[in-house]
Parts: sequence; C-alpha cells; structure tokens
Amino acid sequence: MPETEIKIGGRSFNVSCQEGEEHFLQSAAKLLDAEATVLTDQIGRIPEPRMLLMAGLMLADKTAGLEEKLREAEGKLGTQEALIKEMRSTPAPDPERVEVAVIPPIVTDTLAELAARTEALADKVEEKVKAG
Repeated sequence: MPETEIKIGGRSFNVSCQEGEEHFLQSAAKLLDAEATVLTDQIGRIPEPRMLLMAGLMLADKTAGLEEKLREAEGKLGTQEALIKEMRSTPAPDPERVEVAVIPPIVTDTLAELAARTEALADKVEEKVKAG
C-alpha cells in the first residue's frame, strides 16, 4: 500500500491508500486543505484535530447542499423525461383545416359589369376621336 504525503492547513501528513488511488487522495486533500485554509485565515492557528474536524464539517455541509441540488435536478430530469415520453407516445394532431376567404359572387359580377361599361365607354371615346 503506497504512502502519499498530503498537506492540509499548512501541515503535512503521510497517508496510505490503495494502489492507483493516489490521485483521488490528493484531490480530496486539496478540498480539505481549501476549507482548512479558510479556517486558519479567519481564526488563526488552531489545534490540528479541531482544524481537521471543522474543515471536514464544512466539506460535509457543502456536500449535503450539493446532494440536495442533485436530488432536485434528478427530480426535474425525471419529470422532463416523462413529459418527453408522453409527448412521443401521443399521436400527432389532425392537420388543421384553413379556409381562405373567397370573393363573393356579387363582387365578381359587379367588377365584370364595371369592366364591361369601361370597355363600352372606351369604344365610344375611340369612335368620337376617329370621327372628330
């Protein structure tokens, strides 16, 4: 079992770990060291056991908060996945029928009558111009 030196709160510790887990131990030590540094910056020099206890409690508090957020996110994810599943299983709605307004026959008849009168007037004007 390899021994690894870690530093927490400015103090060195030799810790044993499983083969290949040195990286994880160093990462965990860095988290604990960050909390211990906050404590020593705020309080000053404190006894080693108390520093480690308080830093561990601070990490535990952060971890509990993150676990709560994770549970909330997982709950929301489950809800969204259920909604997606429901939407995929629901058949597509029937296409909507869209009706386009049609010009009433009375309007087209009136326009045709106006066009005919206009043509008749144009013919009369042409006859007067030729005769004139």
